[in-house]
Amino acid sequence: MNPVPDIYRILPEVILTLTGVAIMLVDASIPPAWPRRYLGFLAAIGTTIAIWASVWQLSLPEGTGFFGTVETSAFTVFFHVLICGIVLAALLLSLDALPTYSHHQGEFYALIVFGAVGMCLLTSAVELLLVFIALEISSISTYILAGYRKETGRGPEAAIKYFLLGSFATGFLLYGIALIFGATGTTQVYQAARLAPVAQNQPLVLAAMALMLVGILFKVSAAPFHVWTPDVYEGAPTPVVALMSTAPKAAAFALLLRVVYEIFPHLRSVWEPLLWIVAVLSMTVGNLAALRQQNVKRMLAYSAIAHAGYLLAAFAGIGSIGIAAAAFYTAAYAAMNVGVFAVIVLVAGYDEQLSLIGDFRGLIYRSPLLGSLLIFFLISLIGIPFTGGFFGKFYSFSAAVGGGAIALAIIGLLNSGLAAAYYLRLALVTAQRPAEDEPARPMPHVGPAAIAAVALAVLVTLVLGIVPGATLHAAQSAAHTLQVPPQPSEAPGIPLQSGQ
Repeated sequence: MNPVPDIYRILPEVILTLTGVAIMLVDASIPPAWPRRYLGFLAAIGTTIAIWASVWQLSLPEGTGFFGTVETSAFTVFFHVLICGIVLAALLLSLDALPTYSHHQGEFYALIVFGAVGMCLLTSAVELLLVFIALEISSISTYILAGYRKETGRGPEAAIKYFLLGSFATGFLLYGIALIFGATGTTQVYQAARLAPVAQNQPLVLAAMALMLVGILFKVSAAPFHVWTPDVYEGAPTPVVALMSTAPKAAAFALLLRVVYEIFPHLRSVWEPLLWIVAVLSMTVGNLAALRQQNVKRMLAYSAIAHAGYLLAAFAGIGSIGIAAAAFYTAAYAAMNVGVFAVIVLVAGYDEQLSLIGDFRGLIYRSPLLGSLLIFFLISLIGIPFTGGFFGKFYSFSAAVGGGAIALAIIGLLNSGLAAAYYLRLALVTAQRPAEDEPARPMPHVGPAAIAAVALAVLVTLVLGIVPGATLHAAQSAAHTLQVPPQPSEAPGIPLQSGQ
């Protein structure tokens, strides 16, 4: 059989890179007075082609390319499609949310696309140095996007906090990579996985795993590495929050799955109780803090911390069951979280003049469609049946029970009941009839691109809640390919060749 050309292994990333470069070239070529909004359509078209390219990769034989640095498998395709789908929804939402003549709009769309390159590469990299590079590509883009609203004080504050704390977290990950190289003599994932259990210096392997977990858990905003989340969510533009609360986390969870299940499966007795504790802390701290919030975006920021805990509960599952549950929950959370932030940006506007929970009072009377959609996404976040959130939590907690972590599943269920309090508070305010003396609030404007973004989120949330079988099957296929790494014919220490 002819070997697969290496370029096919990174085809979605190549398409996204060319799209970002094209946006920058067009942006620099047109007169300054011309609107840049249509560059967003170019970004959306390129992202759609990247989704097609990701699905097409399923026709390729599983294997690696570029001397064993990138991989193509059902696992990588699952997360590529998920990440590119989130990016597409964020781009469509930005087309209607950003002011027509907002500053540096071309760079805004280019940064989103370049960030997607890093996120996709992060899920397919099987060389730890490439993991670091991909993480930096993704992180630098989101650092800049977080501070896009330079006219407000909170925008630069969010970017600086995210940059400083993110740099420390990346440093932990890089130190972990250096230690695993010191213990095994390689940074290739599959070679490190074979050599780590028999390494002479096991304390070095333990330290490497601990440092890598710190860096990854920061990216998914799990407690106690969550302190950046509320301020960054509040200060960043809402379309950016819709992106950064889902796509980078999906990529980071994919990396976490690869690290614990492929590189350190022999240390399960160490990392499983650690993730157990982090899951409980994330669920409890996130939900208790969310109960006290009056700002909608800060409430959802703490909610995101709690959802990181729900997802980490799946890591208590045995083998492919835990991997599939975590992958499914990632997809379900991405759909409903993008949807809820899409509704918020359409109601509050780019300037976010309506940022408090009380500002949403009577939304269903001012805009029945947006009010109904907000309630729909909130009940999905709670985990009500016939929504993606229900099956996401069901599979995650079932995996925990199957792995023997019954107490963790019970704590998760109790926290889900606690979370219902603040989700229902916003839902009830939305459905509450406004007082007669209450000042009239502006009617939200919903453009066609935003409608497409919200419709995509609604469709995925419903599909995952009513007919989750196809997505669950894809998650299980991804889990099996992650569980069974390819066995190279070369001796240890020699990189995998392309097409194997």
